[in-house]
Amino acid sequence: MVASDHLATKREGIPMVGERKRIGLREVRALRPGETTWDTAVIGFGARRQKSEAVTYFVKYRTAKSRQRWHTIGRHGVLTPDQARDKARSILGAVVDGADPAAEKRAGRNAKTVAELCDLYFADAEAGRLLTRRKLPKKPSTLETDRGRIARHIKPQLGSMPVASVMREDVERFMHAVAEGKTAARIKTGKCGLARVRGGKGTATRTIGLLGAIFGYAVRHRMRADNPAHGIILFATGRRERRLSDDEYAFLGAAVRQSEAAGIWPAAVGAARFLALTGWRKGEALALKWSDLDLARRTARLPDTKTGLSVRPLSHAAIDVLRGLPQMTGELVFPATRGNGRMTGLPKLWARIAKLGKLPLDVTLHVLRHSFASLAADLGYSEPTIAALVGHQGHSVTSRYVHSADAVLLAAADAVADRTAELMGDARPETDVVRLRGRA
Repeated sequence: MVASDHLATKREGIPMVGERKRIGLREVRALRPGETTWDTAVIGFGARRQKSEAVTYFVKYRTAKSRQRWHTIGRHGVLTPDQARDKARSILGAVVDGADPAAEKRAGRNAKTVAELCDLYFADAEAGRLLTRRKLPKKPSTLETDRGRIARHIKPQLGSMPVASVMREDVERFMHAVAEGKTAARIKTGKCGLARVRGGKGTATRTIGLLGAIFGYAVRHRMRADNPAHGIILFATGRRERRLSDDEYAFLGAAVRQSEAAGIWPAAVGAARFLALTGWRKGEALALKWSDLDLARRTARLPDTKTGLSVRPLSHAAIDVLRGLPQMTGELVFPATRGNGRMTGLPKLWARIAKLGKLPLDVTLHVLRHSFASLAADLGYSEPTIAALVGHQGHSVTSRYVHSADAVLLAAADAVADRTAELMGDARPETDVVRLRGRA
């Protein structure tokens, strides 16, 4: 062995077992059980006979972070020594460019199919190891939505495909299949539950977003080199600009009053009225705790909303709703019908409320939010003011230090809520005006 070969062998950390030779058929046949031979032409390339008659070709290398790796190329008989040597050269060339074939192969064994990839992704997400854009773990409600999209759309269409073989064309076909309702089904969710999977363009677009995140996870873990969901032309979001008309506001007011008389769960009726008067998101109201409220300052401080910490002004009308709720022992303002947990049945209860008032089927709880914002715009309030009222993401660094709503926002909240109550037929009594004695 020449000095340069000796130094290279020492530098690579390759053990010197006898004399280095150019591996050929003679050298392979001469190997004894458990013996290894190293190649002189390609440093790091070797062959080893197992305890059986099987001989395996391998390559040893160091990554860019100086981590030592052993990568199996294949078995003798399937590969000739020359073919294995050529593969070793190709692998070492990829290592120079920053690749880590051994890690990629190990990751590939962990997720051979898209279904297995989804399971790995969801396990990490559930454990809090995958962060959102706000650098926080996904919320339980988001995880539940992801679980449904994976189980009802992604796995049935793509689950059996190898991770590395999925192409952009496959993702496009998947998107159109979901949009056309090919994943539609009725699925049991427990003893009495039933989920109706309809599909549609909106579902397809949102599911492609999740699929892109899952393949991004695969790229980061070296299961494949690219993300096949990138560059897909998605369907238009189809944002609903639905808002309540004046007549529908009147129907809403009648529906709420009739619901109170009909004995529908008071917390659900109160939540519906509260959402109409505040423009909050449904989840924000259902997660609201009494400890989040400062009724003296007419402020709600929500620690964990879709946009992070949010400070909201409370109108007098909204406070009247809160004070009119039945006394409960739990910490939630709008609790479930049983126990002290969150109210998960509000959509069904809302359907009963809306039916009593003969509201159209497309009037959802989110329509109340959009109607509140639209009504604020009708009254002439600016976009920043409306954003502060309904909790859209703000850009002020100082907003995180604000503990109570200012007088301007409180006045705006009162104006919009009073107009809402007026349209619902629930106008609050006007405050008595005390006239000051004039100068003599």
